[in-house]
Amino acid sequence: MKKFDKVLLASDFDNTLVYTKGALDAGLTDIPPLCARNREALDYFTQNGGYFAVSTGRAVPAFARYAPELPINAPCIIANGAGLYDFRTERYAATAFLHESLRPHVAALLRRFPNLPFEIYHTDRRIHAMHPNRYILNHEHLTRAKIEVTESFDAVDFPLVKLLFEDDSDRLDEVGAFIRAQDWGGEYELIYSGEHLLEMTARGATKGAMVLRLAELLGVARSDVYCIGDHSNDVSMAEVSAIRFAPENAIDEMKALPGMRIVSHCADGAVADVVEALDKLY
Repeated sequence: MKKFDKVLLASDFDNTLVYTKGALDAGLTDIPPLCARNREALDYFTQNGGYFAVSTGRAVPAFARYAPELPINAPCIIANGAGLYDFRTERYAATAFLHESLRPHVAALLRRFPNLPFEIYHTDRRIHAMHPNRYILNHEHLTRAKIEVTESFDAVDFPLVKLLFEDDSDRLDEVGAFIRAQDWGGEYELIYSGEHLLEMTARGATKGAMVLRLAELLGVARSDVYCIGDHSNDVSMAEVSAIRFAPENAIDEMKALPGMRIVSHCADGAVADVVEALDKLY
């Protein structure tokens, strides 16, 4: 038996495992590689029996090019909990997709916000966009996942992984308030994954819920599940973590959660700090 057998560590990707904000702010065309401290710690963790998974807001096409470079040895939570995807077999292990019942709700949304910019993520790696703006183009640049513009949501086929609304934060607040006020609003999860990114997934499709489904698939007890993340979409993950971790660069909402343990800035090896804490615990 190895030290970390049946222990699961799930980490957010952007600005938790890798400091992508720094690259974006600098106008770089690609994100930095995994820092040496995180890589050494994760190699140690997995070689000693631990399961490591990334839990990201990115859908499969926006994360697929990075997955092979990371020491992942379990299916990953993608699209804020819309699916568990095994990048080794290129198959979904579990899903919580959006279906045809979404269509009239988007129609109502577009009647209220006729030029609403958003991306539409399909299960087969296609990404459509309606009314693309500078935020969508910047997001395409960051993720390097190509979008295809569509003029009509009626032309979109289902199922879908998620919708991603991208606009000024006050406009996104209006969009979120409109959806929540509808009698169908409770059918969806709405979560900010960035200042200008509002994600919409099926009800129950959260990072925390999918981490628990992953733990069940792997035979990991709830008491041996550990998570780290930096933003609002990571709150549900922190809530299922045996010990809550956040990098120093996390937003205040994350840092303020009861029992939160703040570790290094993500650029300095925040995930390595978590592995070191688990090394002392086990």
